[in-house]
Amino acid sequence: MTRLDDKIKEIENYLNDLELIIPEDLDEYLDNLEKRLACERAFEKIIEAVNDLAILFLKQMRFELPSEDIKAFEIIASKNIISQNLAFNLKQAMGMRNFLAHQYDKINDELVFNAIHKKLFSDVEEFIRILKKVLI
Repeated sequence: MTRLDDKIKEIENYLNDLELIIPEDLDEYLDNLEKRLACERAFEKIIEAVNDLAILFLKQMRFELPSEDIKAFEIIASKNIISQNLAFNLKQAMGMRNFLAHQYDKINDELVFNAIHKKLFSDVEEFIRILKKVLI
């Protein structure tokens, strides 16, 4: 198993863990501090691992490496491997991950909940699916 395979498995495990703990609705999310904190941490770990995967992919493909981690998605999109839209979404998620990790300001819990429910799973799963196809 390659490092890329290991990283993909790690991300899939984090997604499964998050799926087990994320509340069904916003009210439950807002009312449960433990769940909110656990979901935020899972989000951080998932996006950090996705970024690591992007860097490993760039190295394996012998593409240029980004000056900043967040630009890895741009490089992959510039090679027409992922869409500009997916690259944008993953960069947005990376920005949210950084915000959560460094607590720059008050966290908008509704924004985090919606990002997890509406975008995280589909964007990360699409990214993994595309990379797997390229790597075969």
